[in-house]
Amino acid sequence: MSKTPSTDLKKPAPQTSKPKTPKPKKSKPHTPERTVLVLQGGGALGSYQGGAVQILDQQGYHPDWVAGISIGAINGAIIAGNPPEIGVERLREFWTRITENTAYLTPLQFNTAHAVFNNISAAATAITGAPGFFKPRFPPAPFMMPGADGAASFYDTSELRETLLDLVDFNLLNSGKTRLSIGAVNVATGNMTWFDNTRQTIRPEHIMASGALPPGFPAIEIDGEFYWDGGLVSNTPLKYVLDHPEDNTPLCIFQIDLFNARGKVPETVWDIEARTKDIRFSSRTRFNTEMMQRLHQSREAAKRLYEKLPAALRDDPDARALLCHETEPDIAIVHLIYRQAQYESGSKDYEFSRNSMQDRWAAGQADVTQTLNHPEWKTRHANTDRVKIFDLAQDVKKSK
Repeated sequence: MSKTPSTDLKKPAPQTSKPKTPKPKKSKPHTPERTVLVLQGGGALGSYQGGAVQILDQQGYHPDWVAGISIGAINGAIIAGNPPEIGVERLREFWTRITENTAYLTPLQFNTAHAVFNNISAAATAITGAPGFFKPRFPPAPFMMPGADGAASFYDTSELRETLLDLVDFNLLNSGKTRLSIGAVNVATGNMTWFDNTRQTIRPEHIMASGALPPGFPAIEIDGEFYWDGGLVSNTPLKYVLDHPEDNTPLCIFQIDLFNARGKVPETVWDIEARTKDIRFSSRTRFNTEMMQRLHQSREAAKRLYEKLPAALRDDPDARALLCHETEPDIAIVHLIYRQAQYESGSKDYEFSRNSMQDRWAAGQADVTQTLNHPEWKTRHANTDRVKIFDLAQDVKKSK
């Protein structure tokens, strides 16, 4: 397992390109509320989050809090570790850098041809890696002696550390201007561990640990413990956000998922891998949000019932046990889910072609644009429910 040296956080990260003059941005349309980005893991699919964040940023929804797993942690660190006016530019730079070894072709007109291109691209990534992210080990891990450096992973991720230092200002990230929470799994205990810049200093190793998916990537050592990808336990950090609010300020949560739990029954064995990944890594996000909504509704009903009780019964232990004594914020959760193109297959999460990066980025832009223009979103503050859930990009697509 690889060990990485500690980071000198006193030096600001150098900028690799001159920031462009930012476009005027709209002010946040409703205050006070805290904007939260919840970024699911999903490897190469993560450029969808970049496109989504770009439109949210343009519309004034710059996050107060970012929670991420795996590639979501990497995207989240770039967002939290840069000033708002260049955050999207840095995200784009990251995705351009890691796809620079692939050809950018005129979009193919036929799904079959596009699928062949994507599979070839994924195979090439498996052989050569992704620049600035990971590279194959030589000799390969299976030919190394047990315990030797590099024997426990097929790829070396040391380049990712340098990329993070290049694109993320860790001093800014740890200043707390934007809260950052990332999840990883302790290899020894199997427990989910959360690293949060409100509780500890975040280093590149914490980001790398969240994305250390075995056996491809090595476990990352942090303070004597080794960590793997947080997606092994939970690929969506929504529950952490709901369990750890800073106060009772209303939350506007944009949950940007990369795997869609809903899908067609596979028709061939080639379709099965993609579908099983969707099911495994979607982390039952709709189930969790709907359960949370029902829980809030039950608590509200219990409070109303308690108020109707005769005074003699209000001190009864069973009656008081029905009450939630914690102050809970109003919550709006927006589902933004990457719904893969027909030509994508089970290799989609490690298919790092420039074509696919651009397509997924554009899909994120389109879904956020549709959501923010949807009548239900524009009138959301008229809805008095404590917990509101929106999946409006899907609604628009179904109506077409």
